[in-house]
Amino acid sequence: MGRLVSIIRGAGVALLFLLITLCLAITILPPFLDRIYYDGPVSRHYDGARFFNPDGDIDAPAPPGASRSGFIARYLLGDDDRPAWPEAVAVKPARPAPFAAPRGMSATWVGHATVLVQAAGLNILTDPIWSDYASPFPPLGPKRVAQPGIRFDDLPKIDLIVISHNHYDHMDLPTLKRLWARDRPKIVTSLGNDAILKDNGIPATALDWGQSVSGAALNGLAPQAEIQCGNYEHCPDYRIHVTRNHHWGSRWGSDRNRALWSSFVIETRAGNIFFAGDTGAGDMGWPVQARRFGPIRLALIPIGAFRFWKGQMQSDAHIGPLQAVEVFRRLGASSAIPIHWGTFRLSYEGWNTPPRMLRLALRCAGIDARRFAPLRIGQTLAVPAVSPVPSVPRRCDERAIRVLE
Repeated sequence: MGRLVSIIRGAGVALLFLLITLCLAITILPPFLDRIYYDGPVSRHYDGARFFNPDGDIDAPAPPGASRSGFIARYLLGDDDRPAWPEAVAVKPARPAPFAAPRGMSATWVGHATVLVQAAGLNILTDPIWSDYASPFPPLGPKRVAQPGIRFDDLPKIDLIVISHNHYDHMDLPTLKRLWARDRPKIVTSLGNDAILKDNGIPATALDWGQSVSGAALNGLAPQAEIQCGNYEHCPDYRIHVTRNHHWGSRWGSDRNRALWSSFVIETRAGNIFFAGDTGAGDMGWPVQARRFGPIRLALIPIGAFRFWKGQMQSDAHIGPLQAVEVFRRLGASSAIPIHWGTFRLSYEGWNTPPRMLRLALRCAGIDARRFAPLRIGQTLAVPAVSPVPSVPRRCDERAIRVLE
C-alpha cells in the first residue's frame, strides 16, 4: 500500500511539474517566437508594429453551438465529422516546354496555389510548394494527397516567383531553397516576407500594396535599357504590381501579421495575369482595383478551404466558390483557373466539393463555365486570348450548392 501511495504521489508531482512547465512555456516562449519582419511608417494597413486588413479583421468563429477551444481540439484530433478525403489522388505529371512562346500563354496547375504560367518568354511560379507537408513540423500537419503536377526535375528554368504570404502552404522554404540554388529566379513578395527568405539565404524584393517593379529593375537594368533592347533573355519586359487582398500572416502564432499578405497583377507582353494569393472576400474592392491595370487574360482564384462546419459557405480568411465567381466577375477576367483545393486537407469540405460547387455557382451567375473550369493536377491550359465572357442562361438552385459536402 505504501508503495502504491508513493507511486501515486510521484505521478502527481510529475503531473504538477508538467503543468508548471507548460504554464511557464506559454508565458515565456511567445516573445521568443515572435519576430519583427518589417519596420516602417504607419499606413492605412500598418499600425507601426503589425499589418491589418483595412476592410475588417479576420475572425475564426466556432461552429454554432460549439466553443472555439472545443472546436479547435476536435479539428486537431480529426474528431469533427469531416467528410472523408482520399489517402492519395492519382496524378499524371506534365512535362512543360522549356521556353514560353513570345506571345502565347499557358498554365499548368501543380497543385494547391502553385501554378506554372509560361507567358511572353517567362516561366513564372506562384506560391511554389513541392514538400509533402505544409507544416513547420513534418510529418505533423496537413499532408499532400496529390503529388505535384510537375516533377521538380521537369520544371523549366524559372524566371520569376511571386509569394503571397508566409503561411507554410504558400511560403515553402525547402522548395524555395531548391529553386534558388538551381535557377536564381527573381522573387517578389509583400513587405516583411523578404526578411524570412533572407534568413534562409534567398534574396527577394518586397513591396507594399500599390507598389510595382519592372523586369528591367529586377534584372539590374536602367529604365531606358528596358525600352531599347527588346530581347526577352536579356531585357525581360514585364511589370509586377503588388495588390490588396484580405488575409493574414504568421509562421508561429505570436508573429501574427508581422508580414504583409497580397495578391499580384503581372503585366506581360502576352497579357495580364492575376494571382489572388490566399484571400477572404473582405469588402470585395480588391478585384476591382486589380482590374484597373488592364484586361486580365488569366486569373488564378482560390475556391477551397472555406468550410469549417457543415453548411458554411465562406470564412473570413478564405473565399468559397460563390465568392470566387464574384471575384472573377469583378476582375473582368477572360479566363481563370480555380486553385487552393484538392491538395492539402485544410478544412471541412469534401475533396471535390469546391469544383462541384463552382460549376453550380457559375450557372447561377450566368457565366460560361469553360472560362473558369477546374483543371486536373498536372493539366495544362492553353490560355485563350482576351475576349468578352459570354453569358449563358441561368440555371440556378442555391439550395443544391449549399447541401454539397
